[in-house]
Amino acid sequence: MFPVDATPLIPQKAPFVLVDELVFADDTSARSSFTIPEDHVLLEGGYLSAGGLLENIAQTSAAHAGYIARASGQPVRPGFIGAVKDFEVFALPQQGSVLTTEIRIENQIFDVTVITGKVYQDNQVLATCEMKIFIPADND
Repeated sequence: MFPVDATPLIPQKAPFVLVDELVFADDTSARSSFTIPEDHVLLEGGYLSAGGLLENIAQTSAAHAGYIARASGQPVRPGFIGAVKDFEVFALPQQGSVLTTEIRIENQIFDVTVITGKVYQDNQVLATCEMKIFIPADND
């Protein structure tokens, strides 16, 4: 079953995609993989920017939500970052690097999901944060 192509699970489209595959997902966590292309829009001097790392965490969460939605027969809905807390960047990865990102759902209240996320490269933690993500209910 895994890995699965993350593209249909997220609302983002090229050139702003920051996840390639959903490597694992269950009800409360997910792991993604992303190989940084040499021409990615969020590269600065050959390194993925801090904003790119943050968006990679958000898109891993989006892929998780999309996977869960599809598994239950629901459409993939866009989400929005509501808040970021304790964002720390320890190192920036170079183009061509393979990132592994893990998210864990810490709390869910109505349309707001609180997650923690970590981005790794070769078992080294590159960035961490807590994020509140708002996914509006489908009112159709």
